Amino acid sequence: MAKIHTRKNSTQKEVIAKSAALLFKVKGFKASSMRELAEAVGVEAPSLYNHISSKSELLQFICFKVADKFTTHLSMVENSSGIVISKIESFIRFHICMMLENFDEVFVANHEWKHLQEPFLHDFLSQRHNYEKRLVALVEKGINKKELKKQNAYVIVLTILSSVRGLEFWERHKKNINRQILEDTMVDHLLNGILK
Repeated sequence: MAKIHTRKNSTQKEVIAKSAALLFKVKGFKASSMRELAEAVGVEAPSLYNHISSKSELLQFICFKVADKFTTHLSMVENSSGIVISKIESFIRFHICMMLENFDEVFVANHEWKHLQEPFLHDFLSQRHNYEKRLVALVEKGINKKELKKQNAYVIVLTILSSVRGLEFWERHKKNINRQILEDTMVDHLLNGILK
């Protein structure tokens, strides 16, 4: 039986999930097969079942891994000291970094979540809804403290999240832009529109 080669500090399931995320991004979850995934990982299809039970389990693993990273970072931001605008900048930068460094996984969590099976679909949507509510509360806090313009907090959050998600176009076309310049320019544009 072929052994799955792991990167340092990665479990075999994480290595399989990375290959699955790329496959799901390119072909879509429904059109992807376990045979194709085994080929991408470089093992026989039956070997995959030593680490995962199904394609659905992989989708669940990818979606919740991404969601948990965002939620963990937001909790850290909420509990940190400092002005609200610095906290908002931190979550914007984190979203940009996630898009740039974990693009395949974030893409799958953004587009293929609808194929999650219950109860995971409900749990994922609840986690995502709660995350957005917490971001809106953070923006409202900034408005109440007069750090931000008095605007609709939900629209501000929606604009930020949609703008960062727009990096899918940058990833697709791989424009020759320095990543740090990209990040700093996006943060500048997104924050200057809401600063008091």
